[in-house]
Amino acid sequence: MNATLSTAEALRAALAGLLDGLPPKQAAQAVDRLIANYRGTIPTDAPVLRDRSDVAAYAAYRMPATFEAVRAALEALADAAPGWAPGSHLDVGGGTGSGVWAAEAVWAEPGESRTTTVLDWAEPALALGRELAAATDTPALRAAEWRRARIDAALKLPESDLVTISYVLNELTERDRTALVAEAARAGQAVVIVEPGTPDGYLRIIEARDQLIAAGHRIAAPCPHDGACPIERGTDWCHFAARVSRSSLHRQVKGGSLPYEDEKFSYVAAVRFDARPARARVTRKPQIRKGQVLLDLCTRDDGLRRETVTKRHGALYRAARDVAWGDTWPPDEG
Repeated sequence: MNATLSTAEALRAALAGLLDGLPPKQAAQAVDRLIANYRGTIPTDAPVLRDRSDVAAYAAYRMPATFEAVRAALEALADAAPGWAPGSHLDVGGGTGSGVWAAEAVWAEPGESRTTTVLDWAEPALALGRELAAATDTPALRAAEWRRARIDAALKLPESDLVTISYVLNELTERDRTALVAEAARAGQAVVIVEPGTPDGYLRIIEARDQLIAAGHRIAAPCPHDGACPIERGTDWCHFAARVSRSSLHRQVKGGSLPYEDEKFSYVAAVRFDARPARARVTRKPQIRKGQVLLDLCTRDDGLRRETVTKRHGALYRAARDVAWGDTWPPDEG
């Protein structure tokens, strides 16, 4: 947790002042267009981040949220495989580097080294990623390689312990999406894919999950099993939430006074090595009522079910009052 906090603080410090000199109206317009791209349904055959102003707006507005979502997914992988840490990390479509910052938050260990490569087709994003990483004292970030590459069906990936693909599949055609997931499955010992927590984002994650299992990977998180998702498609979707501190640009674009917002995301983490998925995972915000807590769970053996934990459960009740959406259940189970 301390590593997560220190890395998050370092990221905020690196982002501070990024929009200096960029007119607020221009930043807000860039953010509006980026939101339309990332939340939309139309793939693009060109980089979403086109120039310095786009990249600055993206980094200031979206990078903290992407960092928190990817960090949560990587933390779930680390919980399922506590004895494992990646010696190499490939972040595909990583842009300004949220994924590599998230990996540093989860696996920062003194004396251990990790080679890191970020692939993206937007050179302005790579340039800013280098700039942000260079402003830190973290060896893995400072030594990262930022490489321009077109993310499409022709892409060949180097083998890596960890491959992350976050908020990328939405930008690709179906053909390119399928090819990228297949290539990630071939190249990575662990593959973590994160998409927006929307019905469409969930469907892309489910399709990727099916591909990864067919390629020989096993699911480490969030699912407690490798079987079919128990959610009937079109009726609901699996997603989670990460708490994000709101920047001044967030408040400028969205308005409101809350100092935070929740980033909704869907994800899958799949591995080729031994991992211990959760016996059950909390799939909705727990409902705390007088003397009881209602937990909506996806379970290893019983599919989707609701569990009611009451005061008579003692320590389990106290744990239920502290459990969060996305956590494993029971809390001491992995």
